[in-house]
Amino acid sequence: MKKLIVYYSKTGNTEFIAKELANEIDAELLQLERKNPINSRGFGLYFKGGFQSFTKRKPKIKSFKQNIQEYDLIFIGTPIWAGKFNPVLRTLFSEVKLTNKKIALFCSCADNAKKALEELKKVLQENEILGTTEFIEPLKNQPEESSRRAREWANKIVAKS
Repeated sequence: MKKLIVYYSKTGNTEFIAKELANEIDAELLQLERKNPINSRGFGLYFKGGFQSFTKRKPKIKSFKQNIQEYDLIFIGTPIWAGKFNPVLRTLFSEVKLTNKKIALFCSCADNAKKALEELKKVLQENEILGTTEFIEPLKNQPEESSRRAREWANKIVAKS
């Protein structure tokens, strides 16, 4: 079974989880990158990024070599900005039509991500969503525990697929 972890990460939290998942289940990694990155940090990042998330923008992303359609199981990871999934994923979904795929969703956030994950599930409703999970600031809050949870969750998802 071919497995892919697709993710966007600005502060490293989502990347940390993506790499834990990939190492645990021997999956390829695909880090999505903006053509014009948001170079702000702190409040500026959350203001600019949050505005783009809230207004459902689709920023241009760099091309990538993987053909997502070739994978049997796809994990998709996103930071949560302004209560929404990252706009880079909106761009991905407008460029790559995902249907009839087995998908698992994960996010990193500062707070509850339930609404964002539900919205993401709606966008991907033509697929089989095998599970969702969130990690609250995993690099700051018990990274070892976040790592353990990520690996455990990855194995549960693989067993379901």
